[in-house]
Amino acid sequence: MSAKRTERLLTLVMLLLSNRQGWTKEELFREIEQYEQAPTPAAREKLFDRDKAALRDQGIPLEAFTEDPLFDHDNASTRYRINAEDYRLPGMSFTAAESAALTIAAGMWQEASLGPAASRALRKLHGRGVDTESGPPAAIDARIRTNEPFWDTLWQATTARRVVRFGYRAASTGDDRQRTVQPWGMGSRFGHWYLVGFDLDRQAERWFRLTRITTPPLIRAGTYSVPPEFSMSASLASLTAAERGRRATVAVRAETCHILRARPGAVSSPRGEGWDNLEFSYSDEEAAAGEIASFGANAVTLSPEPLAAEVRRRLEGAVQALGTAPPSFSLDEAPARPAAARSVNSTEDRLLRLLDLVPYLLNHPGVEVSVAARDFNIPAAQLISDVELLFVSGPRFYPDGLIDIQLEDDRIHVSDPQSLGDPIRFGLDEACALLVGLDTLMNLPGLPDDSAVRSAREKLRAGAGDAARMNDSIATRIAEDELAPVIAAVRAGIEQRRQVHLRYVVPARDEVTERFVEPLRAFLHENAWYLDAWCHRAGGRRNFRLDRIQSMELTDRPVTVEAGTPPVIFDPAGADTTVVLVLAAGAQWIAQSYAAERTARTEDGRLAAEIRVSTTTWLPGLVASLGGECTIAEPAAERGKALHFAEAALAASAHPAGA
Repeated sequence: MSAKRTERLLTLVMLLLSNRQGWTKEELFREIEQYEQAPTPAAREKLFDRDKAALRDQGIPLEAFTEDPLFDHDNASTRYRINAEDYRLPGMSFTAAESAALTIAAGMWQEASLGPAASRALRKLHGRGVDTESGPPAAIDARIRTNEPFWDTLWQATTARRVVRFGYRAASTGDDRQRTVQPWGMGSRFGHWYLVGFDLDRQAERWFRLTRITTPPLIRAGTYSVPPEFSMSASLASLTAAERGRRATVAVRAETCHILRARPGAVSSPRGEGWDNLEFSYSDEEAAAGEIASFGANAVTLSPEPLAAEVRRRLEGAVQALGTAPPSFSLDEAPARPAAARSVNSTEDRLLRLLDLVPYLLNHPGVEVSVAARDFNIPAAQLISDVELLFVSGPRFYPDGLIDIQLEDDRIHVSDPQSLGDPIRFGLDEACALLVGLDTLMNLPGLPDDSAVRSAREKLRAGAGDAARMNDSIATRIAEDELAPVIAAVRAGIEQRRQVHLRYVVPARDEVTERFVEPLRAFLHENAWYLDAWCHRAGGRRNFRLDRIQSMELTDRPVTVEAGTPPVIFDPAGADTTVVLVLAAGAQWIAQSYAAERTARTEDGRLAAEIRVSTTTWLPGLVASLGGECTIAEPAAERGKALHFAEAALAASAHPAGA
């Protein structure tokens, strides 16, 4: 990152905003010292051309025009400006409830690619005086994830309307072929992201699941138009009919596989010799196969054959991984850390942050450095560096355009900066981040028609201008119809402060339990919904996966506890057994979800993670479900148990019971 380049771009923005008549190139070259210092006129021209492109790429509306139509093609007479009306974010007013909804919508992207864009959009609204400070915790807490392959590249192609080419493995045949696609939109459903677009090779609209893309997408030259009637939300809804028509038949041992038996619409009938036939619908073959494989020899897939083949593939992968000696590694002394975020100091990021910083400082006179640094999610030292860069930026011969900033007693004061006092309009990614977050909240069960979420969306869409159009190209569905009654009951229990009665499947023991709980919140983690509740049977706070709840009934019993601090998904406190897992890329989420105490890279590039557990009975099922993506390095005895589990399941799959 070059501070000089950032300073030059910021000064260019200040000048182009300051004069409605615009500036010629020669005038800009005289005002901005770094242009004058270019070694040659050709280098100066090239530098200016790059700067113009950089501003336009960041959504800054730079205009080029001439006042004399006789000299339309005379570069010397061309003038440049930024129209302030096109630059400024229009005034918007939100109620306290609507502001809270916007904050929740932005927070849904916290761990996703559009998280920085959502935070920046909130800062812009705050710069307009909108109160977007965090309110009380939400009863329904959801997160949007974008950690699937090539998400950022495909999002870039979708927003820029650029053709992409990539390798793709077809679900029906397993063939891997090159596809050339005009992306129309991206959407998330059933725990996966999909790209929808026009397949140029097949001359038809097609769906592509991101996890089946096998090569990095190449963005090609040329643009295209998306059909005006296209809506990603409608496309996601149509995915139900396309994917839900599959029906599985699985032989299950009596009094086992309660999670499979609890699936919506599941039908069980006696098979004989202590076995039942269980039929149920499924939408995602890989997810269904992983779930069936986790029950080992207690579940044997009878049909359809592609599902049975996927279960066998997973069991074979697990047998091979467990039967191979673990790779060498040396555990660190530190806990696992998440992957490093993208640098906040690229020229483009820093320029946009500086443009946001001025209206923020005007709206927060005398703000403490630590508070501002927290709001911008950067270190305090970086914030001070940004403030210092603001102070020195500006044209040489236009002193009224300079920004006067004072930093005293760890507090920041800024004077009228002329043209930079208004927040810049929303970019495509910023508008999409908030609008898609609000759309996702609207699709959650139990939301009233007069909700602040709906009214906030209407106001934001009206004020976002052209950027709001991209909202039709991205959508998410994070709660399917079968979970709707449970989520609605959780919402009702929290809002009415009443206990609920559960019939709940405990997977580690493969048994059904009954309990009274006090619901505190529902939340989404790793594509699974959980209920955070006080359990009277356990005498403490527990998490319950919603898809393992067989029934939920709202009672007349009042709640007795408050929500307090949310617990973690997995709490190693009290766990006395240590295991070390070796995780390939597709299973490395386990290190974070199970609070790995130490991690290390193995000699073949996988991740070794040390976790503490209270019981290991669930480990063989986990390893079997992941099909070779996970193996047990230590203790060796646990690896042996898991190997026996997978081998027995593989043998059973070849000879279904009662056949």
